[in-house]
Amino acid sequence: MEELKHECGVALIRLLKPLEYYRQKYGTLRYGVNKLYLMLEKEHNRGQEGAGIACADIDAPPGSEYMFRERSESKDAITEIFNRVGDGFRGQLYMGHLRYSTTGKKGISYVHPFLRRNNWRARNLCVCGNFNITNFEEIFEDMVGQGQYPRIYSDSYITLERMGHRLDMEVERNFADAKAKGLKGLEVTDYIDNNVKIENVLKTSLADYDGGYVMCGLTGSGEMFAVRDPWGIRPAFYYQDDEIVALASERPVLQTVFNLDCEDVNELPAGHALIVRKNGECVVPEIFESKGNFKCSFERIYFSRGSDRDIYRERKKLGELLVDPVFEAVGHDVENTVFSFIPNTAEVAFYGLVGGFRRRGMDVRIEKVAWKDIKLRTFITEAGSRDDLASHVYDITYGSLTPGEDNLVIIDDSIVRGTTLKDSILKILDRLRPKKIVIVSSSPQIRYPDYYGIDMPRLEEFCAFQATMELWRKSGKTDKLKEILEACKEELTKPKEEMVNRVREVYKPFTVKEINDEMVRMLRPAGMVAPVELVFQSTEGLREACPDHPGDWYFTGKYPTPGGNKRVNEAFVDYMTRNSNI
Repeated sequence: MEELKHECGVALIRLLKPLEYYRQKYGTLRYGVNKLYLMLEKEHNRGQEGAGIACADIDAPPGSEYMFRERSESKDAITEIFNRVGDGFRGQLYMGHLRYSTTGKKGISYVHPFLRRNNWRARNLCVCGNFNITNFEEIFEDMVGQGQYPRIYSDSYITLERMGHRLDMEVERNFADAKAKGLKGLEVTDYIDNNVKIENVLKTSLADYDGGYVMCGLTGSGEMFAVRDPWGIRPAFYYQDDEIVALASERPVLQTVFNLDCEDVNELPAGHALIVRKNGECVVPEIFESKGNFKCSFERIYFSRGSDRDIYRERKKLGELLVDPVFEAVGHDVENTVFSFIPNTAEVAFYGLVGGFRRRGMDVRIEKVAWKDIKLRTFITEAGSRDDLASHVYDITYGSLTPGEDNLVIIDDSIVRGTTLKDSILKILDRLRPKKIVIVSSSPQIRYPDYYGIDMPRLEEFCAFQATMELWRKSGKTDKLKEILEACKEELTKPKEEMVNRVREVYKPFTVKEINDEMVRMLRPAGMVAPVELVFQSTEGLREACPDHPGDWYFTGKYPTPGGNKRVNEAFVDYMTRNSNI
């Protein structure tokens, strides 16, 4: 599995009791800080390019700091920021973020959370999110068209400013009400703090967002919120009792950190927000009407932790559903076949595949054949030396199969670019001299880019797309590709809401097997001896294994939002323009 970069992980904690309560019960005033640290460590899989934390203290008197923030973009960012904060990093509201960039932009200024300061406590805003917005350019142009002059061209920064602007308006509304009631001085402040409606801020600042998101925030007056996109693309889970309210990107994070059962944790519904008011009241209002269930299936296959009860079952089911095609691929010769997996994310699907064979009465042989050995370093610059080093990213268990007699079935969770297969896995597995190698993917062929928070935006990054384009070249019918190009251009002249994904027509002339066979020809290293076959999960199998997460645009091209269809048509136009010799 080539590493894919997920947008981010988020964590929120609201303490509902006075801080002294936690010191007496848990022996520390750092209860919230410690829990936030654990939550971020348990979500470390979701972001390793930076981390940030924030805190708000609603009991701080005027003239003292009440909003705190620490950020780092080091490889040990979580440890660094928590070592850096002292006892002064204390309050009732805590927020954390782990970053993976999908834009390629680096630097501490792009690390969440983002903070907007103001002398009015209620106007202080700190936000972070797990998101990618497909229509960011349109939103930016709209802001400029209104006369605004944004300092940074970034969807995170623009989100902060839009929310901050709407929060200013909400505060002004309450300020006018307070004055109309004859309130003065800190009475006005208290009135504003107690009557801010974050729902109004979210509805007006995010209404035109097209994309997948979980937006989180804290205000200086003590409001905490997280809002999920109306398609339900990006995940969020929360828990509440009489001591805390907590939210995380994954359910097992909350279960482990707070010692909970699955049933204790709630999933934030699509289009809803988790809001904890200054007085501790927790509500989950509908902010935007749900636009259907498009929960990301890739979360289940790869990104989320496999320790989740349902994800564990789903990944096993993905493996079990591959029994028939694998049985065919080894010529029904299970006796002379060794089964293994690519560490580490495919291990659960491997258990499902093996269990499926055994439930049919077949005694399969399993071995730990592949080992993740080293992380590639870049100090070698000569191409030949680098290629040789890349081939040793994985190691093998020598003697794990009988050379020339045993087939080797090895399962991975997905095949994206194919570079790891070509440069490392196939080369090293061939050293075992198997009769045949069957590479199995527990997900279907990845054919289309993601625009909702996963770092794979270009068509040519996918080996399935590359193989399909090669089939077009071999067919001698590339004029049809030019027709598809013109169709994509025509779609881009329509209102975004009327666009359809014309790139799906690229795959229609070819079967899955034809594309698989071409992928093998592309990925097979020079000098390799053993024959290779690819077996992919079917889209029907994916839906059977993950019925509650039908967001499968990576595989089918059925994007949930208009922005997705627009961006994929643009991607094909861009590809064909850069490859005009086709």
